[in-house]
Amino acid sequence: MPGHGSPHGLPATKPTDRAGAVRGHGSWRYGVQVDGAVVEQFPVSGAQLYTETRGAGPLLLFVVGGNGDPAVFSGVAGRLAVDFTVVTYARRGFARSPVDGPVDDANRISADVEDAVALIARRGGGPACVFGSSSGAIVTLDLVTRHPDLVSTAVVHEPPILELLDDPDAWVARFAGIFATYKTAGLWPAMAQFGQAVGFPGGSAAPPAGAGVAPEIAAMLARAEDNMTFWMEHEFRQYPAYHPDLDALAAVAEKIVPAGGRDSREKGNMPFLPVVTLAGRLGRDIAEFPGGHVGYADHPGAFATQLGRLLSADR
Repeated sequence: MPGHGSPHGLPATKPTDRAGAVRGHGSWRYGVQVDGAVVEQFPVSGAQLYTETRGAGPLLLFVVGGNGDPAVFSGVAGRLAVDFTVVTYARRGFARSPVDGPVDDANRISADVEDAVALIARRGGGPACVFGSSSGAIVTLDLVTRHPDLVSTAVVHEPPILELLDDPDAWVARFAGIFATYKTAGLWPAMAQFGQAVGFPGGSAAPPAGAGVAPEIAAMLARAEDNMTFWMEHEFRQYPAYHPDLDALAAVAEKIVPAGGRDSREKGNMPFLPVVTLAGRLGRDIAEFPGGHVGYADHPGAFATQLGRLLSADR
């Protein structure tokens, strides 16, 4: 699920450039240093994953949420690269991680999990620390359910799982209404409706990116409309309908860290609420992080410090 000024982990300006290449870095470059990260295109079954790798040490894999773009993690990843090998990537189907054929919505979560498995295998086979946010937290929960031996710690940050809410049917209806708006009025009105529904401030209206915007964020904005459209078509309804296997998760509860943003809790934002249920069912405390749904983008220094301490304590 998106956030960071808009409901998508992005400044919510309607972008005027839909290019998929890395703006500010020239043409696509792989296996070279770009902003301190080794950038590569990693082939997996049915797709090519855009990956960024920083640092050295135990493996820390970040699984991005609904905007599908690893740039939202760049500030946190750079700081944690002092102690970890940090891998961020664009999930399959989003900009820079093209799929080979039609998108299989019914099996996308499973495909995302197998992509994470392949990335962990490529970096030594684990067990790895995994941080997933929003849709990425759903992928992370399914990863630790299916492959608990590959995960040492799974930090699941605000997974928007409707089944874990007190009123799931009402949320299914809300999401159906938002998707109907998307079909009739387009992406941006639907995003505004979505932001209002889940409690993200500003809907889809935010100041335009301009002078002073970091190059990686400017490049992310250029990819935003394509990424948001892909999310709306293939993830917005499908991922929140995920059915977690709570019995299987209880068996590996010591690996799972339910997490959310302090602002999300204080405002009662929808993506925080499933964390409360999940933590209660697993008998786990909630790890509270700075900021809201995308505190890692808004407060990268404080967020990285807290995440680093949490992961170091679990090692």
